[in-house]
Amino acid sequence: MFSARGRAGAPLALVFLALSGCSSSWVCTDTTAERGEAGARVQVEDTDGRSLGVTAEVVDWRLEPHPQVPSEGDRVHFHFRFDRADEITDPAVDACAVDKERVALGCQTVFSSEAFGQDGDLTGDGWLAVEHPEQVAAVLLIPNDQSSHDRRTCEQDLKDGGGRHPPEPATVGDEL
Repeated sequence: MFSARGRAGAPLALVFLALSGCSSSWVCTDTTAERGEAGARVQVEDTDGRSLGVTAEVVDWRLEPHPQVPSEGDRVHFHFRFDRADEITDPAVDACAVDKERVALGCQTVFSSEAFGQDGDLTGDGWLAVEHPEQVAAVLLIPNDQSSHDRRTCEQDLKDGGGRHPPEPATVGDEL
């Protein structure tokens, strides 16, 4: 049947197949991070809940017509700041206009690269279209870094996909 030499090399061949991705028992898992506590000022966190050392803050907000489409009525115009952000990590957080019960009325992801400034202190602004602007009580940021949200899932790429993903971006109706 098999010589002693052949039997000795079999485990090595199995290790090679497993490491090369040719194993039939390839396991890929996706997990989703828990959504962090929204606030006007948050510490941006990775998918494991660890701080990135970057602070994101809503500096101010107001209701006013967007200058490019004033006929559409009031929108939420907000200013935000990222402290200690850099071009390499380019963190991103969801910004949401919420009512007095912290229910999202409109959200969008804001990236530190959309802001301007020096030495890691970056400021920018954004506009949120909401159905009932008169219900807006605050603009809050969700601390989860969304910059890696496009990471491939197991379904998209069994071999190289998977891992920990940020929570789905906030949408209208989510309670924050």
